[in-house]
Amino acid sequence: METIRIQVDAETAQAYELASQEQLERLQLMLQLWSKEVMGRPQRTLEEMMEDIADQASANGLTPEVLQSILDVTFELS
Repeated sequence: METIRIQVDAETAQAYELASQEQLERLQLMLQLWSKEVMGRPQRTLEEMMEDIADQASANGLTPEVLQSILDVTFELS
């Protein structure tokens, strides 16, 4: 693994800082899947990419419930 830096808004940064280790690991997985899709196949529609990302995330244990818990942390900080 390598570490990268990305710019995000203050709310996202705060949610990231408050996230549990499990949430951080799942977020990292989501970012990895998303970046491979976006950078690997730019000719595909956003909907197609999102469907594939959802399928891959689900196969790796990121259920809709887990995703919702990650999103809840973000919106609780708003």
